[in-house]
Amino acid sequence: MTHSTDLNDTLFERAKRVIPGGVNSPVRAFRAVGGTPRFVKRAQGAYFWDANNRRYIDYIGSWGPMILGHGHPAVVEAVQKAVLEGFSFGAPTEREIELAEEILKEVPSMEMVRLVSSGTEAGMSAIRLARGATGRSKIIKFEGCYHGHADALLVKAGSGLATFGNPTSAGVPAEVVQHTLVLEYNNVQQLEEAFALHGKDVACLMIEPIAGNMNFVRASVPFMQRCRELCSQHGALLVFDEVMTGFRVALGSAQSVYAQAIPGFKPDITVLGKVIGGGMPLAAFGGPRALMEQMAPLGPVYQAGTLSGNPVATACGLATLREIRKPGFFDALAGKTRSLVDGLKAAAAAEGVPFSADCEGGMFGFFLLPTLPQNYGQVMKTEGVKFNTLFHGLLDRGVYIAPALYEAGFVSAAHSADDIAQTVAAAREAFGLLQKQ
Repeated sequence: MTHSTDLNDTLFERAKRVIPGGVNSPVRAFRAVGGTPRFVKRAQGAYFWDANNRRYIDYIGSWGPMILGHGHPAVVEAVQKAVLEGFSFGAPTEREIELAEEILKEVPSMEMVRLVSSGTEAGMSAIRLARGATGRSKIIKFEGCYHGHADALLVKAGSGLATFGNPTSAGVPAEVVQHTLVLEYNNVQQLEEAFALHGKDVACLMIEPIAGNMNFVRASVPFMQRCRELCSQHGALLVFDEVMTGFRVALGSAQSVYAQAIPGFKPDITVLGKVIGGGMPLAAFGGPRALMEQMAPLGPVYQAGTLSGNPVATACGLATLREIRKPGFFDALAGKTRSLVDGLKAAAAAEGVPFSADCEGGMFGFFLLPTLPQNYGQVMKTEGVKFNTLFHGLLDRGVYIAPALYEAGFVSAAHSADDIAQTVAAAREAFGLLQKQ
């Protein structure tokens, strides 16, 4: 019997003996695309190296946080200094205030913010706040939007607008999701019908303004405007899940993009994560002062966390935000992302492959479909087998994209024009493989 010389194989077999599926977050296991996950040894700039010391151009960037690239000198310096001062105190620090001030400076819909440790924690806390503030139980979410793995959010659509959701995970009792209504993304008619039926009982509507968990699907301006109008009309709170889009698609986050198209637009509660932690476990939720003062210790809505406002994580996040606030940062980042997307479109067209793509700021997505999908059902028309061929075609050529067709991609400030050119060349070869299937 011959033994594999691939250290990724060796590590994966070892991991599977002690970690369920060999991974600590399911998509990392490559179950959707097949093959062996790459175990990362180190990363720098726009690249990471796997256990075999093979280099890849990285377009997931820890699923979004690494907007500056890996190992940015200013961020590394800030973290090293913070580590020497102490890992965790369980008591307030000045740096928490500084990070909160930086966030509020760029996102005017928020007047106060609470720091937590993960997007899931921020999302479930935002829902608790919405329910506590309104005295209502029901929530609206959209199929294909992911808001973390809190029980009430692991839910698929019921059989009609009069029925509420069904659990999508074992271990979630039906009673827990009985107040969650799941609608089709970008469907104005369904939205209006749902509020007509349930409006007086809805605590909040929670939405990813640009959904990054069905690849990259943006809410249309008319749809988003109607979300705002209906929430205001019925006394429900509009919750923007900007864990992925926050400080990633624009300095003012996705809500600033919609505010350009809808005068006076703003959500009631914003959920942030990823970029604000710079790669460390850190997230946040915030809103108007009167609403946030419903949180303990001032109000009746309880939330707490041992590592909330962690001094090392806040140092990392603060250094990251200070870099991305520099003049011209987002123009340059958006230009790189647009260059990548345009290059991929041209490569697909040259090989005769049906392809569509979209981007905003440093976030992008593409589909093996002739036109951009508007909801989850349309996204799932992408041929999984062809995507898997494309994924492995890129991987074999040193380009790492998300190992699933329903995840967005991310460009960092560290990606160079040469990195993008290499990626487009690799993609053209990979598209050629699709035509031979």
